[in-house]
Formats: sequence, structure tokens, C-alpha cells
Amino acid sequence: MTADHPFPPDPTEAGSAAEYVLSLVRLKQWAGEPSLSRLRTLAGQTVSADGVTIDALPKSTTSHVLRQTDKLPRWDFVQAFVTACFRYRDYPDEQIPRELERWRAARSALAEPPGTHTPLPTPATLAAARPDPAVDLLARRVAREEDRARKGLLSGYSIAPVSFAAGTATDDLHSIGRFFDALRPQRLMVVGESGAGKTVLAIELVLQLLEPLLTTGGQPGHRVPVRLNAARWTLGSPFEPWLAEQLVQDFGLAAKDAERLVRDRQVLPVLDGLDELDPEPSTGPPRRAIGLLNELNRYSDLSGRRPGAVVVTCRADRHAELSEARAGLDNATRIHLHDLTIEQISAYLRNRWPDGHPCDRHRSGIHEALSGTSGAAVRIALATPWRLLLTVTAVESGADPADLLHTSGDACVAAGRIAQRLLDAYVPAATELTPRAAHGTPYRPEQVRAWLENLATHLRWQAAYTAGTDRPPPGLTPIDIVPHLLWPIGGRRRVRALHALCCVIFAVIAMLAFWAGSAVDLRGRVDMEDGLTLALMAGWVGIATGLSLSPWPAAAGGRTNVPRRRRVIGGLLGALAGGPIGVLCGLAGLMLTGGKVFGPAFAVAAGATGGAVFGAVIGLTAAARRGTERMTVSEAVRAEPATLLGFGLCGALTGLPPLRLADAGPLALAAEVAGAFALAFALGVVFKIATGGWSKDAELAHPREALHRNPMIGVAFGLTGGVAAFLVFVMNQGVIESLACAFIGGVTFGLAFGAIAWSRTMIGLIVAAARGVLPLRLWTFLDWACEARLLRVSGATYQFRHRELQDFLTPPDDD
Repeated sequence: MTADHPFPPDPTEAGSAAEYVLSLVRLKQWAGEPSLSRLRTLAGQTVSADGVTIDALPKSTTSHVLRQTDKLPRWDFVQAFVTACFRYRDYPDEQIPRELERWRAARSALAEPPGTHTPLPTPATLAAARPDPAVDLLARRVAREEDRARKGLLSGYSIAPVSFAAGTATDDLHSIGRFFDALRPQRLMVVGESGAGKTVLAIELVLQLLEPLLTTGGQPGHRVPVRLNAARWTLGSPFEPWLAEQLVQDFGLAAKDAERLVRDRQVLPVLDGLDELDPEPSTGPPRRAIGLLNELNRYSDLSGRRPGAVVVTCRADRHAELSEARAGLDNATRIHLHDLTIEQISAYLRNRWPDGHPCDRHRSGIHEALSGTSGAAVRIALATPWRLLLTVTAVESGADPADLLHTSGDACVAAGRIAQRLLDAYVPAATELTPRAAHGTPYRPEQVRAWLENLATHLRWQAAYTAGTDRPPPGLTPIDIVPHLLWPIGGRRRVRALHALCCVIFAVIAMLAFWAGSAVDLRGRVDMEDGLTLALMAGWVGIATGLSLSPWPAAAGGRTNVPRRRRVIGGLLGALAGGPIGVLCGLAGLMLTGGKVFGPAFAVAAGATGGAVFGAVIGLTAAARRGTERMTVSEAVRAEPATLLGFGLCGALTGLPPLRLADAGPLALAAEVAGAFALAFALGVVFKIATGGWSKDAELAHPREALHRNPMIGVAFGLTGGVAAFLVFVMNQGVIESLACAFIGGVTFGLAFGAIAWSRTMIGLIVAAARGVLPLRLWTFLDWACEARLLRVSGATYQFRHRELQDFLTPPDDD
């Protein structure tokens, strides 16, 4: 670390009261030797026990305490003194509580026996120290995600000894948290070659910064480090709204909490992969990366007078292009990741293959290759943790290091040939080391490679599509494999046409079921009721067709990990609330039909049954843990207006048959259409709210979670509507016929209206499997590929294990 930004003294190293006081003296020296008068001013004033306002840090008290080494200072003195020193150093106010916690913990460890009186905190102090639930929730979710990402990258806990240079000093991963804490301003640019360990360093930084926050429960002033994929930023997007949106999408934070944390600078953005914003090979200045850097340079701290804290990782060649274009992260400390030394490589191999391991005999062979006459080429080839991982994976699968690392000629050219051999051996080695445990025979290496090549080709298409549009759908990036965005791999126009055809078929089947159940007869004169019925049916089919043609159907989330007891309670409460509402609707129908079709008993019984079923389903779906964030009505309407319009039309359709049987007049028809439309529209909004949002204790989303819920939610939509349809159909048909029509209509209605993303994805994958592009059981393959360390899970997406592997498996572009 540089001499310009030395670390403050660590109070936890004190082993006695005298050493603790000496740490306070050193803190004063570190702060720049402020005068006692200046410390008194910076510490402010406090209220004594008798209600008198006094200086929190009188000069005489400070002088006396710093000379007295036989006992620990009182905590109120330490708190005031440490705060004043950090303020004199111009330390960010939001970081001071974290430092105070370190001094408090160190003092507690050295505290005198009971009897030493520590003043009770005042109500104002308690209020200021109250944990922020949003900070605590975000910290826990980030920690779970980073732990999963770390294990996915490292295949466990063993990590290559990555080191970095900052100026003339050198540090390693174990001290990256303290190094960053000491930066002023806290802006860091991490630069390294491909595979040098930039992502691993970013993960380590996040986890190290999270440790004190998790132990203190989200105290005020603590910033939550959040690692985000820089490639998901779109050109022209303001940084702060985008950052808040990522917290909502990736970690399920409430929109208002996300905006507040970003506004109050309680989030430390760690943007991983600045180099992945622009396509490769470069055809000019990296304009997307430059655009993001410009946004970050406008990002200030809470006061608006200093640059905002941020971390960015970037590949060395892209950083050189940015420097050539005179673009960079202003006021940032730049660190460069070192290549691995022979000693570091040997240490990693000893750790991975200890004595007695089946591969321990290969350690000497790799060491000889590194130290031999052609060792320069081998050192270049194995200079990064990623290449080292390729080597050990190949050796563990049975490859001979001598065959992998043999070389001749120019060192750089020979190193390139070694790298190609290692990459070429990786897929067969990973396939052999991870046999398929279930669902049929093991995968063959040539199968795996072909499927991965097709996925890599699709990602190249995603990169081209993203580069050609200013507003790509969320998740469509050059590196993310998002399940509900994979359908174009089967052929974009072909899949969209087939999806539209299937949705039209589902919509027509649903309308035919309604036609049969409500006994519409068009063989004679078409009256006003029949004409209105046909118009509503045609409008609904048109909406279904339009939805099927949407460019990028989105798969919503939904609630998870909700206890069964809470779901049962939610269902019962929903039924109790829905029953009376259903009775009112039944009595309204009785009034509109004049009692010509059904009587009061049927109106009450059918209304209560239908309302109870509707309420129970909504209650079961909406149930969640306490504190769950829910969508607002306006958000639900804005999310899917066309779908809600379709629900309204179906509601109006369902209420028409009784009026037709009663030969109701135009006024009754108008009242029914308007009332049923409004009720069905409102139920659609309630369902959208009920199935949206996150549970406070939900695990982070698996990439397929939203897609798996999409058909379940859609069919739930349809079947609840089928209940109302059944109660109408039994006025015209028998129970069996009515039940069959309601069931068929409900399921097809749900697939056509509530499961658009799932239907599009399944059609795309079936077409891709028929063409031999991907396996039919794609989800099984993707999960296996993650287990084999060919892919990895990153938030709610899959990614290749490393960008170099993705590029290697991408076939040459025919164009």
C-alpha cells in the first residue's frame, strides 16, 4: 500500500491497557497531530448526567488520559477522541461508525472486571445506532451470492495466491479489504490480464468488507459492497437509477429502499468486467465503456464535494484502449494484478496436491517445466490462476504435464500454443471428472463441446443484438445465458411464428370451450347478446395473438420459501374475505336477470363458492413472510396492461350467458359488461401483486426459478377463472360437460395469457433440440455443466466459467 494512504492503527492488536492507550496516541499521530483545541472542537458537546452541556473532549482530560497508561480510558472518551481524529483526517462520516466498532470491540476485550461503569447510551445514541433492515437484508443476500460465486469459481476454498501492485508496494488478496478502506477517495480501478483473477479479487473485496457489517447487523454509516456485472449497463442510462434497478432485480430489494440506499450512498458498487461492455475485436474506441466511466465520474459522495466510492475491474488491453482514448476513472487508485511466480504456482500445487494425493508426483514435472530451458514460455502460459486451473484439471483427468507443457521456438508463440492445448483439453477433462449421475448415460465430450459451442455462438449473437439497440431487454448481454431469453437459438422468426400459432390455437380452444359451455347458438337470428359475445371473443383472441408476438416476453419472479402454515392461513383468510364478495356478485347477477335464470339460493351458494375459491387461491399465492415487499397497483397495471385488458374481457364474457338466458335489456347488458370487466380487471391486478415481489428470507433466485413459476402462475390464473365459468356453464349444461369446458378453457386461457415467456422458451428449445443445436433436457445439462465447472451461476443467469473459454469455444464468424 502506498505511503500516501497508510492504514490507521489497529486497536485489536493491543494486548493491555497501556498498549490500547498507545494505539490512541498513534491514532492522533496518524491523523496529523491535531491540537487539543482542534480535537475538542471536532468532538462537539454532550449532555452530562445532571443535564449540563459540556465539551465531549476537554483539553485537560485528553492530555491526562493519553499520559495515563495503567487503566483503560472510559468508552465515552474513546468514542469522542476517535471520532475527532477521523474527522480531522477528513475521513468519510459514513465510515466512522465502522472504525468506532473496532475500537469498542478492542476495549471490551481488555475491559476491567465488572464494576467499571460505562454510561448507558442516550435515546439519541440508540436511535442513531438502530440497524437498517434494508441494509441488513441486502448484506445477507450479497454474502450468499458471493459465497456461491466464490465456490463456483474456485471449486472449493483453495485459491491461487493472487497479488497486486499499487505504486511501489505489493499486497495480496488477504489485505484487499484493508487496502481499500485506507483509500481516500475510495475509488479503485483493478487492472489485469485475462484470467489474472480480477473477479476473484472483487469477490474477496466484497466478502471482506461485508464481514464487519454482518456482525454489527447493518449499523448506520455502513456501506454494503455489491458486485454487479458491468456488461448489463446500457449506454445512456443514468448510473444511480440503474444501480437502484440492479438492487431490485438481482437482490429483491424494495424499489423505495433501493433508491434510498443509493441516494444515501449506503451502497458501494463493485462493477466487474468493464471490458465486456464493448464487442471484441475492437473496431474503434470502446464507447460503451467510456460512457459508463463518464457516468461514474459524475457519481459523487453524499456531500457532492468529493468523488463517490466505486470499484471497477478491467482487462489490461481494454484499459490501454481507454487510456489511449483519454478515458478513465477520475481520482481512482489503480492496482495491477501480478503474474503468478514460480513459487506461487508451486505453493498452489502443494496445497491442491499434498503428499499422498494421486497427482502429487506431477508437481515436480510442472516445476521442472517452469524452471527448464523453455521455462519462459511455460511461465507465460501459466501466469494466471485461470490457466493454472486449466492445467490441474487436465492433469487430474489423466493428462501428462509433459504433453501439455512441451514447447519450442519463440516464448510468446510457444506460450500461445500451450494455452490452446490447455483450453482444448479442458472440456474433455471436465466431462471425465464429472460423470453424469442421473437421467441416462454420461455425456460424451464431443456432445458437450458441440452444445457449448452453440451457446457461445448464441452469446455472440446477443452481443451483436445488444450493440445494435439502445434498450436491450434486461439480461441480454454478451456473457449472460438467461433461460427465458434463449429461445432465439432455435431461429428467431421461426420460433416467434410457431409461438404465435400456438397461442392462437390456445386462445381459440379457450373460446370454443366457452362457446360450448355457455351454449351459444348462432344457427338462427344473431341478436344483440350473441353479437356482443362474438365481439368480446374476437377481441380476446386478438389480444392473445398480440401478446404472443411481443419481442421479448418477460418471466416474472414470485414468492419463495413461504412456510406452509403461512400459506394455509393466507388461503383461509382469502376464502373468508372472498366469500362475502362473491355473494354480493351473485346477488347483483340475480338483480340484473330479474330472477328468471336462478333463484336467491343459487345466487348465494354459487357466489359464496366462487368468491371463496378466488379468495383462497389469491391468499395462497399472496402469502409471504412478514415484511415482504409488494407491488403497488400502478406498478402492476404498468407491467402488463394488455394482459389485464384480456382478463377484463374474459370477465365480461363470463357474465353474459345468464343475461342472454334472461333476455335482459341493453341497460342490464351495459351494467353487466362494465361491472364484470372492472371486477376481472381488479382480480388480474390482485394476482399480479400477489405473485410479484420477494420474500424477505427468500434464497437468491436460481436462473430457472422465474421461468418455472411462469406456467404455474398462468395456469393458476386460468383455473380460477374456470371456477367462475363453471358456475355459469351449469345453467346451460350438465355438471360433467360444464366441468370439462371450464377445465379446458381455464388451462388454455392460462397458457395463452399467463405463461407467454414459458411457452416461447419451450418452443424455442424444442426447435433447437430438433435441429441438434441443444439437448432436449437443456436445464439438466446446464446444471451439470455448472457442476463440471464449465459454466457458473451468476445471480439469475448462467455464464461460461471464464471469458477466455467462451471465446475459445465460439466458432469463427462466417461473415
